[in-house]
Amino acid sequence: MKCPWPPKPPWQPLSFLADICCSMTQLKQIHAQMIATSRISDHFAASRLLSFSALSDFGDINYAIKLFNNTHHPNMFMWNTLIRALAISPIPNRALFFYMNMRRSEICPNSHTFPFLLKACSRSCSLESCKQVHSHVLKFGFELDSHVVNGLVRGYAVSNDLTDARKLFDEFPKRNLSIWTTMITGYAQSSCSNEALTLFNRMLAEGFEPNGATIASVLSVCARSGCLDFGGRIHAFMIERGMEMGVILGTVLVHMYAKNGAILMAKELFESMSQRNIATWNAMLCGLANHGYAEEALALFKKLEKEHIMPNDVTFVGVLSACCHGGLIDIGRHMFKSMEEVYGIEPKIEHYGCMVDLLGRGGKVMEAEELIKGMPWKADVVILGALLSACKNHGSIEIAERVVKEILALEPHNHMVYVVLSNMYAEAGLWQDVSKLRRKMKVGNLKKTPAWSLVDDDK
Repeated sequence: MKCPWPPKPPWQPLSFLADICCSMTQLKQIHAQMIATSRISDHFAASRLLSFSALSDFGDINYAIKLFNNTHHPNMFMWNTLIRALAISPIPNRALFFYMNMRRSEICPNSHTFPFLLKACSRSCSLESCKQVHSHVLKFGFELDSHVVNGLVRGYAVSNDLTDARKLFDEFPKRNLSIWTTMITGYAQSSCSNEALTLFNRMLAEGFEPNGATIASVLSVCARSGCLDFGGRIHAFMIERGMEMGVILGTVLVHMYAKNGAILMAKELFESMSQRNIATWNAMLCGLANHGYAEEALALFKKLEKEHIMPNDVTFVGVLSACCHGGLIDIGRHMFKSMEEVYGIEPKIEHYGCMVDLLGRGGKVMEAEELIKGMPWKADVVILGALLSACKNHGSIEIAERVVKEILALEPHNHMVYVVLSNMYAEAGLWQDVSKLRRKMKVGNLKKTPAWSLVDDDK
């Protein structure tokens, strides 16, 4: 679409031009004309410049701040515009500092100010900031504003303070669907599955009709917690209510069915969707891979390529997992190599973990060790544990000894690695080494590190 510039008729006011311009270059031209004609002192006209530079996709937040700082007695709209822009910027805490400057200027916030501030709190996951903004909400009497309360509930929830979030939710007398959804989503994102599903049932009982956002949150809970029956009932509810099966809800449903092992249902849904994005493909592909359908997962990846869908890093986690489950070492090597060479995707630690698992299961223990040495970052205990498991399964004592040293450098008091190494020595008949290791454990009073274990996989 061609940008409507210059506008016609030519006598349109400068503030109108600010609303339709398509670049900062054009905006600066308008700004210069406003200065030349003294229109810049008109707060309405100046606010249009500020709004474009702060909030437009073509804008420049730093230019907006300069505009604001050169405006005499900026109005409330200007303050709120910059707070809003800073709240959605890469550094959302700047919105809070800007608000502090507003208060120092003795400007009182209004009902629009606090939702923007609370968005900054949510995006920075700052509980302390949320509490401070909450105190100002009470001070200025906005504790019954539904938009403000919704922002507070979300702010507390994303900061992992579900107790205060729920207290606010329970005490608010005018709960609407948005607030219900925010509280349910807070539980869902914190993996509080029972609380999320219980609250969803209560919402329905109180006569609230869920929207797409509510449904998506509850289905994500069903996927994570294995509640296939509950997810199926929600799907039936959607069909009964005639809810549109768009990309987002369709993807969440495919993920829910696939994650719970209902692969046939997931495939039917996937094939029936008229529109799919990469998240939809990933949900189906990872579901197939995680449930052992390696060949089908790889076939789906080939179909994705034929349809010219650009894969992402999650796609390759699914592909490499499929190779791992299917023992497809050569294909796994090719896929791992193609990530960067063909698609420009830099492998993450999850991809290295899949490759170490794949190579380890296939007895390529030395290759797996070399792969770990070539990683751009230091290996964590999870990857080293996978390599140690491979060493145990294939009797690679020399490599196991090196891996144990690396794990102990990260977790000095973890005795489980000694147990694994001791068992390997015993299986090889190296009883002198067994005795030395057990004496070392006894002297060091070594104990199992909480939440650390080595799962033997004899497949």
